[in-house]
Amino acid sequence: MSTNHHTFQLIATPRTVFHRSSLRQLRQHGRVPAVLYGAESENLAVHVDVKELVKVVRTGRSEFFDLKVEGGPTVPALIKDVQQQQGKILHVDFQQVSKNKPIRVKIPLHYAGTAEGTKVGGVLQIQATELEVEGLPDILPASLDIDITSLDAGDKLLAGDVQLPAGVTMHSQPEELLASIVLPRVADADLAQDAAADGEPAGTVGSGEAAE
Repeated sequence: MSTNHHTFQLIATPRTVFHRSSLRQLRQHGRVPAVLYGAESENLAVHVDVKELVKVVRTGRSEFFDLKVEGGPTVPALIKDVQQQQGKILHVDFQQVSKNKPIRVKIPLHYAGTAEGTKVGGVLQIQATELEVEGLPDILPASLDIDITSLDAGDKLLAGDVQLPAGVTMHSQPEELLASIVLPRVADADLAQDAAADGEPAGTVGSGEAAE
C-alpha cells in the first residue's frame, strides 16, 4: 500500500478547440485530451503530455497528485478514468479532490502468491483487476495486494472476501467474481479414465443419466 501522496505534478493546458481533427492533432504531437472534473469548480477541458501522464498513471488510480493548469490554479487531483486503445492512451478524466471529502475510485488489484489449486493441475482465472471503493484521499491505498495461496481447485474469490483498510468502504458488489481456480478439461478426461479403470463406464462419470 502506497502512502506517498503529491509525489508528482502534472501540467495541463486548457483546450480551446473541440472538433475531432484537433483531437487527432493533439495526439500526433504527444498530447492527450482530458477533462478535469471539479469538486469546487466547473469541468475544464485540457490536454497533457503523454509521457508525463504515463508517470502519473503508473502510481495508481488512488494516488492524488498536483495538477497545474496553465493560467489557472494548481489543484489536488486523481485519475478518474483512462481510455486506451491498443496500449495507447486516448483520453483521461481527472477528478479534483478535497482531503476532507470521501471520493469513490477504482483500486488496482495485485494477486500475490501461488494458489494451491494450481499445484494439482488447476488454472488460475482472473476475472477482475480492480475494485471500486470509497474513502478519504489520504487513506485510500494505491493498490490492493490479495494473497491467493489458499485458493484450491474449484475455489472462488469474491469481492466480499477482500479485506479493506479501516475507513475504506466497498462499492463493488460483494458477489462480484474476482478470481477462481478451475480444472481444465483434460482433468475431466483423467477422471473418466480413473473411473473406467475401476470398472465404471466412462460415460457415467458426472451424469447417471448418460448410461440410460
